[in-house]
Parts: sequence; structure tokens; C-alpha cells
Amino acid sequence: MTVSSLSQLLISLERNLPTVSETLARGNIKMLKSFLGPAYRGLLQQSYKGAPATLMAVNHNVHYDWQYLREYPAMAKLYDAAKSGQWHADDGTLDWSHDFDPLDTVNHLIPDLYCPSIVLPQWSKFSDAERAEHRQSLLSWMLSQILHGEQGALYGAAQVLQAVPWLDGKLFGATQVVDEARHIEVFHRYLDQKLRRRYEINENLYILSEVLVSDSRWDVKFLGMQIMIEGFGLGAFTMIRGIVSDPLLRDLLKYIVADEARHVSYGVLALKRFYETELNERERAEREDLAFEISLLLQRRFLFHEMYDEYWSHAMSLKAWNKFALESQLMASFRKSMFRLMIPNLKRLGLFTDRIKPRYEKIGILNYEHGRAMSDMSNEEILAVPS
Repeated sequence: MTVSSLSQLLISLERNLPTVSETLARGNIKMLKSFLGPAYRGLLQQSYKGAPATLMAVNHNVHYDWQYLREYPAMAKLYDAAKSGQWHADDGTLDWSHDFDPLDTVNHLIPDLYCPSIVLPQWSKFSDAERAEHRQSLLSWMLSQILHGEQGALYGAAQVLQAVPWLDGKLFGATQVVDEARHIEVFHRYLDQKLRRRYEINENLYILSEVLVSDSRWDVKFLGMQIMIEGFGLGAFTMIRGIVSDPLLRDLLKYIVADEARHVSYGVLALKRFYETELNERERAEREDLAFEISLLLQRRFLFHEMYDEYWSHAMSLKAWNKFALESQLMASFRKSMFRLMIPNLKRLGLFTDRIKPRYEKIGILNYEHGRAMSDMSNEEILAVPS
């Protein structure tokens, strides 16, 4: 092992040992094993950094339907809504022509209240230009992770389309593949043309993406991508839309939220039926554990470490950075936006039982269980920033 790889291993262990230790403490060895290969490639090898592409092995069954029965009315209704809800990035729906300066020192990209670094003493010593650069970096980091997540959602949707056992699900899945492709297009364009910078995928998101893409069980892919990561995305979209001032980004997010709401509703419909009829108690408990582990990862591990590396590693310890990042207004708003949409969906799927509730209570998100399910909410209600 080279000095540089040893150094990277030590850094990765410092960043991720808390999550590994917690998983071990819960005795979830089987789940930890499923993460080992992706974790080795993502944390130690850093195989995605600076690479033009990454190959991930997949192994799942493809379900051909020779009967072509249309017997799932709720999915058929979603399919019709998806067809009528298609939009185009260049047909006048979005105005890409407006003047926009991501380094504007007067019209702030993000309010300073939501910049984690505002609580640090160094912030008051920054020039206006330096503060503007931090705002640009923060929004670029968030949208970059969303872009990478959308690519994972594209592949996940394509895989589930092949494997889902209902024709109505396959037809809707085809519209989701189109949606995800459009989301990649517009987020990449916004990062490239408007913000003018893009970050590589966060190591934890990389690990989670590979774990889900490579799992052979279509419902596990679906749970991780459709309910958890898409729920993560919806929370991020609503939170970001509530704090940014750029009208193009606000419009873009409004259209994407409408797409994603359909995707999550589809996931709930498909998985509820499958979990009620096809899984035994042990298999259901395994899915419930996985949902919790992903919730924990999403809550605790997306802490802007790339920004720490870029701006703050010389000034403070990673432990100190993690503490103030977790306690920042941005993370508080993000957690509230994300879990208010995600937890009711898990409850509807039967993955939020008394068995698992104490774990959610321990990490402070049990109070979201009484929220409304997304299928009962309008797009306006989903977009509303929680108080």
C-alpha cells in the first residue's frame, strides 16, 4: 500500500467509522457484508474520483410479460398522469436566457443563514467575494449530489422496469426513465452554464448507489432508489427551492418535484402490494432494517466533506466540522424536508413497525411518523417548506 492510499484509508476510516460501528452494534452483519465491496471501492480505492466512468456489476432477473394484462388501475392512472405531465427543457417551459451571476455579492445565491460556515469566526473575516464563492460552492455541491443521484435513479428505474412483474408497472417505469434522463439533462446544464462548477459524487452516495444497482432483488433496488433516494431528493428539492432566489432554479425544481412525486407514489403502490403478498416476516424485517440504515446514512453522513477538504481542513478537525454541519440551519431544514416526506411512506409500506421505531426515536426522527403520505398531498403541499 502506498503512503497516499494509506493516508486516504485513515481519512475514510475517520469519516465512516461511526456508521460502521453503529451497524455492528446492532448486530447487522449480513447488511454490513453487502456494503463491504462498494465501501472498499468507494472509500479506499476512490475508484470514481477523477474517472470518466465507473463500471458496476449487476445481477437481476428480467421479467417478460406474455399476457399483457392491464390489471392495476392505480398504476395505470399514474401512467396516464406521467404521459400528460411530460415537459421539455427547451420549449419555453424554462427560461435559460436570464442574466445570472453565481458570484453576485449583492443578490446572494443562498441566504447566509443557510451557509454552515457562517457560525465560524473566519466567516466575518472573509471578503464579499470570498463569501460569494462559498455560496456558489455550497449550492454547486448540493446540486452535484442531486445530479449524481439522478443518474443512479435512471439506472435503477431501467432495471426495475425489466424486473417488475406487472405490465402497468413496466409502462409507468418507461415514463420514469424518460423523466430521470430529463432531470440529468437540466441539472447538468444548470451546473455547467449557470453555476459553472460541479463536484464529484460524495463517497457515501457512491457506496449506496453501487449497493442498490448491484443488488439482484428488484424490490430492494426499488426501496432504496424509489422510496429512500427519491425521498431524499424530494426533501432536497423542496428545501433548496425554499431558500434560493434564482427564478430559473425555482421553476426547474417545481417541474422536477411533480415528476418525483409520481415516482415515489409508484414506488409505494408497487412495494405495498409486493410486501403484503410476496414476503415472509424475515424478509420484511430485512427490508425494514435496510430502510433504517439508509435513513441513518442520509441523516448523518452527507456533511459537505468535499467542501471541508477544499476550504476548512487546514483550520479545524473533521470532528468539529461534522458537529457544526449537523447542527447548522441548512441541515436542520434539510432533515425536516426529507423525513416529513419519507417516513410516512415507510409507514404505509409496513416498514415502520414498533420493532424499528426505537431506532428512529434514538436519532430524533420518530416525530415524522404521523405526517401525511405523499399520495394524499398536492404538489403545492409537497413544495411547501415545513416550518
